[in-house]
Amino acid sequence: MQDKKREMTGKMINDQYKIAVTGGGSWGTALANLLACKGYRIDFWVLEEEVKKQIETERENRLFLPGVRLSENLFPSNDLAAVVSDKDMVLIVVPSHVMRDVSLKMKGLLREDSVLVSASKGIENQTHLTISGILSQTLPDLSPEKFAVLSGPSFAKEVARNVPTVVTAASRNRETSAFVQQIFSTPFFRVYTSEDVMGLELGGSVKNVIAIAAGIIDGLGLGLNTRAALITRGLAEMRRLGLRLGANPRTFTGSAGIGDLVLTCTGDLSRNHSVGKKIGEGMTLQKILSEMHMVAEGVKTAKSVYNLSRKLNVEMPISHEIYRILYENESPKEALHRLMTRDLRDELDEE
Repeated sequence: MQDKKREMTGKMINDQYKIAVTGGGSWGTALANLLACKGYRIDFWVLEEEVKKQIETERENRLFLPGVRLSENLFPSNDLAAVVSDKDMVLIVVPSHVMRDVSLKMKGLLREDSVLVSASKGIENQTHLTISGILSQTLPDLSPEKFAVLSGPSFAKEVARNVPTVVTAASRNRETSAFVQQIFSTPFFRVYTSEDVMGLELGGSVKNVIAIAAGIIDGLGLGLNTRAALITRGLAEMRRLGLRLGANPRTFTGSAGIGDLVLTCTGDLSRNHSVGKKIGEGMTLQKILSEMHMVAEGVKTAKSVYNLSRKLNVEMPISHEIYRILYENESPKEALHRLMTRDLRDELDEE
């Protein structure tokens, strides 16, 4: 019994502990490799046959995470059922717009006591559900007590290169979040715990929309004053939506809130910032997306946030302008003018 307890708190590495990671993009690969380097055997589902062969023969995911040598403990497969079946923990890291389809294929394959961890970020367009909401529908046998979210300011390339990083694991069950904390923590990857699943999910989703706005500011050649104002008011929008959906407002002052927002709005590795910058420079969204082979979550999430905030009557002017720029061909300069000339108000008025 004592050995089992030690295993479940992650205080020792058990070679028999079975972990699956689904999603072979840059973030999924970085997290899978982090766990593999700790000594866990990682069964790793990747969609592309090309990626599977690259990892097997070259120990590298050249398509999504080039230049990073991958652990021999990483075992890639294109067979989702084989990867996730009979695992103690499954980490799911797929884009939000395919989360429903992928998770439906996992139905009936997870053990009753399996821990499911989501490191995906986004809000579904059709339902306006966060990842936990999608999974509650597609995996009805999954207990919320066995579900956790991993989120925070973390570029995949830097995590893969052991750059010191801080993230948060949230679960309704303290034992589950503590377990995930122990499994993922390393001397360069520090994990805090939280009970605020909704707050982490909203922070990780809305920040991508605000990052597109930050990129537009840089693309237009505007200054640091403008960027600072954007991040500050973007945080207010994030918090406002979170309050309406029952999140803890303190979450947005932490790593998965302001931390992730600042990183994504200012970092050169941010795909969402890159999309916004190219829009500010005059490129069309269609052309930008056609040249990308990785997903910029903020593009799809902008539509979800726009519709969800209107349904809930939550004021999110920056997010609304980004939606109009992306989907209604609004001019970025006109959007900026409209934001700057809105009715004057008290800064702390959140309603």
